This record gives sequence, structure tokens and C-alpha cells, in this order.
Amino acid sequence: MSTDTSKDAVAPGASPAGTTRATIAARFERLPLSRWHVTVRLIVGVVTFFEAFDQLLIAYALPELRDEWQLSTGDATAVLTVGSAGMLVGALLSGRLADRYGRVKVIAYCVAASGLVSLALTACTSLAPFLALRFVQGLAIGGEVPVAAAFISEITRSFKRGRFVLLYELVFPAGLTIGALVAAWVVPAAGWRVMFAVAAVPGLLAFLVQRKVPESPRWLAERGRLEEADAVMTGIEAKVSAATGEPLPRPTGPAPAAHEPVAAATATPAERTATGLRGLFTGRYRRRTLVVGAIWFTGYFVNYGVTSWLPSIYKDAYGLPLSDALLYSTVTSVAGLLGCLVVALTVDVLGRRRIFAICLGASAALLLTLAALGAGTPAQVLIWTSLSAVGFFGSNICLYLYTPELYPTRMRALGCSVGGAVNRLGVILGPILVGVVYAAGDSVTAVFVMLGAVALVGAVVAGTLAEETANRPLEEISP
Repeated sequence: MSTDTSKDAVAPGASPAGTTRATIAARFERLPLSRWHVTVRLIVGVVTFFEAFDQLLIAYALPELRDEWQLSTGDATAVLTVGSAGMLVGALLSGRLADRYGRVKVIAYCVAASGLVSLALTACTSLAPFLALRFVQGLAIGGEVPVAAAFISEITRSFKRGRFVLLYELVFPAGLTIGALVAAWVVPAAGWRVMFAVAAVPGLLAFLVQRKVPESPRWLAERGRLEEADAVMTGIEAKVSAATGEPLPRPTGPAPAAHEPVAAATATPAERTATGLRGLFTGRYRRRTLVVGAIWFTGYFVNYGVTSWLPSIYKDAYGLPLSDALLYSTVTSVAGLLGCLVVALTVDVLGRRRIFAICLGASAALLLTLAALGAGTPAQVLIWTSLSAVGFFGSNICLYLYTPELYPTRMRALGCSVGGAVNRLGVILGPILVGVVYAAGDSVTAVFVMLGAVALVGAVVAGTLAEETANRPLEEISP
């Protein structure tokens, strides 16, 4: 085997044509998966894991809060949704901030704020301050998650990007699942305050993010900070080369100097200069924003319509003890995590569009079947909602991969944050409308009819209108 690297490889950091946005992209495309990628994915993943952990706690604390503070159905709905309202606002704000000031800073500040608020929540003795703090915590959680998704996409090459990104994104449903398991044990034994105290500890991870995670070179280059982009990229290449023990291959695809014009040639002048919120509705990006927004909304409407109310439905409608109600709800979350794993392993083969259509379509069929059967027993609800969760959890995790692919670096975080904001609308309206339908009816059957119909709408939109992005470079998808 030849050891001559003069033709087939270049030293880390080499950029014969000079550093541009195109050369940064080409240099990422030639990086093999390495310990560096896994380390960064792990650090950012741990942060996202605990944001998910914080987000789910409220559903498991709610039955105890209703008894302790004598909450009405309206009060309980407010407790479930106020954090989501904060996440909606936080998502919109964080995208603009991350596109202007950087991905890593926003991620670090958000996780620090979330931890501090969790600690403050343990001191609440009434509803009003609890709601105010949950709104603030929602700002932080809603801000961190979409920006982290944009960042992970930007440090990943196109080949098998789906699997790499979604194996990172698994930390979010894992956080939901482990949060459910811990809460199901801790809340009945020690109370809801202990759970929020535990959730405050990960705020310390903000320091680790700032010290160990480099800023996105793609973002630095997009902002015109080419020397910084080259320096960070050179450091990444050195770490990847050291981890693999081999020189890096030359950048693949079109020559770096020609790559940018080739991509730009496929775009209209308006698309090439599109930025900000208006840019998300310019040219090709208009259809993408509307389609992905519909999938975000329907998927999360169903997800939180089901999971937010399950503990209370099991307890109130079927008379289960609190511990059993929480355990049954946890089984559904575990099933959802399995669905996420299946999607992560198949998304590069099946493609994004098929994943959305299959997952949401299957969820719709299962929920409507549960309604047709009458949802007469808690075991029946457990089985059919858990099977459905495999689908809607799987679809929703894929959105964190798909959305960053649809937008160029200059507005990628904003596109992700708008998707995050639309999902918050689903997260808010799902529990609200489930609460309304549940309170108005004599059974829970109507709830599952509504949720199944919404999932069906999402499946049809995705299957007919979504654009396929699998295994394509980011700069090719979004000039």
C-alpha cells in the first residue's frame, strides 16, 4: 500500500484556494467520523438531554400539584402549557441571536438559565410564581434545543448525516424517557420539589460547553470571520487526524474555488441574498418553511396531546393510583424512544419524506383504531398509545435533522428556531384542546379521534410536499 500522501491527502488545515465559505464546507466533507465528533456530540448531547429532562417533569408533577394547590382543570392546563409558551418565544429569540452572535454562546447561556430556574422552582408555594418561573425556563429550553440542532448539522458531512445527527438527537427522547422513569419513582416518594432540585444541577454544564465546544466554522465563515473560521477548522482537522492516526483526504466534490458558484447558480438572486424571517418565505424556502412547519405542528400536537394528559387520564378516568398512572405513562415514553432509535438507523436509507409519511400515518391509524375500540380499559390505552408513540416520536426526532438541512448557514438557526416555535404551538394547543375535549365528553374516545385526525394531516402533507435531502451537502440543498 502506498504511503505517498502528496496526491491523495493534505495536511490538516490546508486550503490551496484560500478560506471561503465553500472551502470550509469542502473541508468538512472530507472529515471521517472520529473521536472528536463523538466528543462534541456527547457534550452538546448531555446538555440537550437535561433540557428534555426539565421539559417533561411538569407532566409528572401535575397530579401532585393539583392536589397540593387545589388546581382547577384550567389551572392544570396553564401549568402544562406556560412552559411551552416560553419555549415558543425562546425559540424565536434564540435563532436570531445564534445567527448573529454564534451557536455555542447561545447554547451555554440557555442551559445555565434553565438550571437556575429549576432551583428557584423548588421554593414555589403557590401557582402564580410557579407559572412565571416555568415561562422563563421555557425561554431557555426553547432557545437551546433548535440552536443545538443547527450546530450539530453544521459540523457533520453529508454522507450518513442522518444517522450521525439522529444518534445525537436520541438524547432528547432519552431525556424524556429517563425523566419519566426517575419522576415516576421520585415524585410519589419524595415530592415534586426534589425532582426540580435534581434538574438544577446540570446548569453547571454551561461551563463545559464554553470551554470544550468550538464555534461552528461554517457560521464564522458566513459572518466574514474567515481567519477565525480557518483557525477553528484547522484545530478540528488536527484533532480528527490525530484521532484517526491518518492524514486527511483531499476535499471531495467540485474544486473549492468553483463550489460556491456552482451552488449559487441553482438559486435566484433573491434566494442567494435571503436572510432573516422574510428570507424563510423567499423563493424555494417558502414552500420548505410551510411544509416543515405543518409537520412540526401536527407531530408535536399529537405528541404532547397524548403524553401530557396520560398520567391524569389514567388517574381520573380509570381510577389508577398515582404510581400506576405514572408507570403506564412511562411505558409510552419508552416505546417512543424505541421509535426514535429505529428512525435514526433507517433515515439515510428510507429518506426523510418517507420517514415522516410512514411514522405519522401509522400513528394516525393506531390512534383511530384505539378510538374505534372504545378505549374502554387502561390496558387498551397503554397498548395502542405506546404503539402510536413509536411513530410520532420517530417523526418528531427526524425534524431536528431535516429542518437544519433546509436553510443556508446565514439563516439556519433562525429556520430551526421558527420550526421550534411552530412545534411549541402544537405543544400548547395539543394539551389545551385535549383538555377541552376530555372535560366535555363522557369518555376519552373523542380525544383519540382528534389526535388521530391531526396525525393523518401531517402524514399527507409530508408524503406529498416534503423535499428529500438525504446524503446531500448542506450547501447543495440550500445555496
